[in-house]
Amino acid sequence: MSIEQITVIVAAVFLGVLLAGGGVIAASNKQEVFGHPKGLYMLFFAEMWERFSFYGMRALLIFYLTQHWLFNDSKANLIYGAYGALVYIMPVLGGYVADRYIGQRKAVLFGAILLTIGHFLMAFEGDGGQGDPTINIFWAALAFIIVGSGFLKANISVMVGQLYPMQDVRRDGAYTIFYMGINVGAAVGTILAGYLGQTYGWGYGFGAAGLGMLLGLVVFVLGKKTLLGRGEAPRPLSKGTEYTMYGLGIGAIAVCWALIQYQDVIQNLLIVSGIGLLGYVLFQAFKLDKEPRERIFAILFLIALNPLFWGLFEQAGGSLNLYTDRYVDRQGVDAAIFQSINPIYIIILAPFFASLWIWLGRRGLEPSAPAKFGLALAQIGLAFLVFVWGANAFGIGPQALTPVIFVFLIYLLQTTGELCLSPVGLSAMNRLAPKFMASLIMGAWFYMTAVGNFVAGKIGEATGGHGGEMTKEGTLEVYNTIGWVAIGAGAVVLLLSPIVKKWMHLDTLKDEDLAGRAELAEPAAPGLFPQGEDVAGRSPKGA
Repeated sequence: MSIEQITVIVAAVFLGVLLAGGGVIAASNKQEVFGHPKGLYMLFFAEMWERFSFYGMRALLIFYLTQHWLFNDSKANLIYGAYGALVYIMPVLGGYVADRYIGQRKAVLFGAILLTIGHFLMAFEGDGGQGDPTINIFWAALAFIIVGSGFLKANISVMVGQLYPMQDVRRDGAYTIFYMGINVGAAVGTILAGYLGQTYGWGYGFGAAGLGMLLGLVVFVLGKKTLLGRGEAPRPLSKGTEYTMYGLGIGAIAVCWALIQYQDVIQNLLIVSGIGLLGYVLFQAFKLDKEPRERIFAILFLIALNPLFWGLFEQAGGSLNLYTDRYVDRQGVDAAIFQSINPIYIIILAPFFASLWIWLGRRGLEPSAPAKFGLALAQIGLAFLVFVWGANAFGIGPQALTPVIFVFLIYLLQTTGELCLSPVGLSAMNRLAPKFMASLIMGAWFYMTAVGNFVAGKIGEATGGHGGEMTKEGTLEVYNTIGWVAIGAGAVVLLLSPIVKKWMHLDTLKDEDLAGRAELAEPAAPGLFPQGEDVAGRSPKGA
């Protein structure tokens, strides 16, 4: 039995154990299980299946574009980046519609339906090649997934927070459980869908992703009672208004269907809307007093680093995925399965980082949020340099294969960088934003993450060179360049971090400044709060 088959069996067994545990929880007559509301576990499983489908499809997408629809490597990476950008822009629409009109529960339900349709549409392969009219179904599938993610991603984590009173000490533990559901779904989905897609055919892999999303939808529908009325519309909702909002979502699908095919338009939209967003935030900032104004400056500094970090990080599903397939000694394991390494690392390392920040915070040694961002950039830059060194030292020549250990190393350093930036940034956005701009600031965070995904597509496009087809030497040259750029940027951020920390004015933040905002963001890694907070949100002694 091969390593790949053992991995798939272990993933399937683990998934079976989780499902059995879910069944036990669902059968319980108690309102709370293991100290938490049953609704938390329902949301855990719904999100787990959504991430199962999303990351299962993501692991196969770049191969589907190059091997089935026959796009060259450069164009495939650009499409991949455009898709990622739209996925991170759409939560702005989904969150707005939920907050103002239909509520989080109906928004998540609508998003889950769109996602299920989109994932099953991915299974329509046609004959392949860009001349095949079936490619229009493929564009439609991506559009359904983009808009569905916008409605679901923006709202399901909000519902976790709604299950608890604002001062409930269980809130962060709840997000820890929910966060693990995200990464379990990402890891298992990548392994199972990736294996089926690359071993038996695209339809099997995408079909598995679609089935996972369907199960998530079923779990969410059947578990409605466990939400205890949370996530409903903010005011009485007429059928006309509700259907209008759903129509807006359908209209967004049509827009995304066109945009995903014309990536240059997305680039121009990102530039124009980004300038507009920056101008509006600055306009509001200069109307504030000194301390809140400088907190806005700190926010903008941190947000501005997003495109560089995610532009490098998202090579994982694009150019790095292709490189792994073609130039790595994979020991017989399908390349798509390597996409599971990052979420597995997250599950293993997140508790360690949570403990590390707390341990350092109690001794007054915890790095500030901007310093952690600098460390994140340095680590992701080092990840690419280590990979380039390994590829050149142990795989000399265009036909020589890179040892697989360096794939594990690049993902390890990327993951440690992610744990220094992503949850820390989400926490910082929540803490520093004025109440009246809290949602806008979180939207700006995800917006710049979207820009980062598009940057990832442009970097991936560069690995294709002038002819559009990836070469080992050309890709390593690009990786070497972006590695040094990231390390240089990290050094600059570390030098500026004391100034940015002063702008944050953490010593004058009050508890009421956080009221009502803790659930606006995606769940952070457990306990990863900057500036010496413990997992219950309290400042430890001596911090």
